Amino acid sequence: MHKGARRFIHPVHEQSSTQTMSARARSLRTRIRRDATSGLGVILLIAAVISPFTLATPTSTAVSLRSSNVQSASAALLRSSKSVSRYSVGVPDSAQPSGIGPPTTSSIPGYQLASVTTFVGKSLPPGWVVFSGQPSGDPGGRWATNHVTVSNNMLQLNAFQDPRFNNEWVTGGTCECGKPRTYGAFFVRSRLTGYGPTQVEMLWPVAGWPPEVDFEETYGVTTASQATFHYTTQNHQIHKNIHINMTAWHTWGVIWTPTSFIYTVDGRVWGSITDPSIIPHQPMTLHLQQQTWCSAGFACPKSPQSTQVNWIAEYSSTSPEAQSVGTFASVSSALAPSVQASVRRLSQTIAANGYSTVTLTGYVDGAASRARALAVGVGWANSVKQYLNEQLASLNVSNVSINAAGSQSSDASPTNPSRTETGQVFALLK
Repeated sequence: MHKGARRFIHPVHEQSSTQTMSARARSLRTRIRRDATSGLGVILLIAAVISPFTLATPTSTAVSLRSSNVQSASAALLRSSKSVSRYSVGVPDSAQPSGIGPPTTSSIPGYQLASVTTFVGKSLPPGWVVFSGQPSGDPGGRWATNHVTVSNNMLQLNAFQDPRFNNEWVTGGTCECGKPRTYGAFFVRSRLTGYGPTQVEMLWPVAGWPPEVDFEETYGVTTASQATFHYTTQNHQIHKNIHINMTAWHTWGVIWTPTSFIYTVDGRVWGSITDPSIIPHQPMTLHLQQQTWCSAGFACPKSPQSTQVNWIAEYSSTSPEAQSVGTFASVSSALAPSVQASVRRLSQTIAANGYSTVTLTGYVDGAASRARALAVGVGWANSVKQYLNEQLASLNVSNVSINAAGSQSSDASPTNPSRTETGQVFALLK
């Protein structure tokens, strides 16, 4: 999907988040987004307001019957985290704009420091893509490449009225789209210069939508932020909220495991999601973006403002990761030669590492219904399963449990049942 026009669903406010995003609700997104600002204010009044470098008690709203389980499990994790060492913040470095440099060693059990991105020179590092065009679902917003700059050891996303676009408010956005990960930990050292555009630090799926993990989103304010996890094709959402000074430098983080998301700021846990049944197992990439919602009546700047990013640190999981087995682009479950080659490599990986359980999931875009998506996804996964069993047998590998499942990656298209069904099959190894 073109990154400048990718779909962006703005989280609804707390009172509305217990509803699914029906077709009618999606047609009223502008009104819902406007309500979101007042809803966030209500949520934040509930939170305990404390100093910028300590944490307010997070609140959450889960739009399923599992919400009480999620909240109780999250509370237990938050209580236990107080006696655990802090997560990555960085190391003191007076030469850095934020006064803190990136971490130099791994400090998270089960993870290893995979990459550190600093912004030296005048251009983005390799693997980064700059957004341009109109964000999907936001008719009043616009991204442009000249609103993303690198200077003074910082990446800057700059919101200002651009003469090239009739003096409309235009913002910047970018993604590390060349480096997808399944699970891992992501830390971003950033700040806002002032009130106006919303700032979002997020994980976005390589294939389909949802999931989406907004681990830091400001809604245009400078005194608070929110994390939102989008899941299921009905766009269920779980929100966490924090009162904090966004004009100060902070290290925001999300730790993604096969069973949880943990949100951190300045090394401390401020929210979590611990329901394994809703955690995604597919590759995602890191996105950083600004957005204005002037047409919806909020997140509209009064003066030019910037999101400043000093550095990014990413950790890879030392646990087995989900990997793409192949892409499907038709209703047929026949395996293309490229998919067969991928399955053969998968069988060799299983044999070499002694994995005993493989979960194959087919993620489907463009299906006419959820039932259809699940059926097609299971069909693709079963085709891979059959060929994988054959390859494992040829390697004299036995006692491997292989499970096949289907999932719907994006909204159904009941008005266009002839739409091409595409997607991927992912394998999770244990």
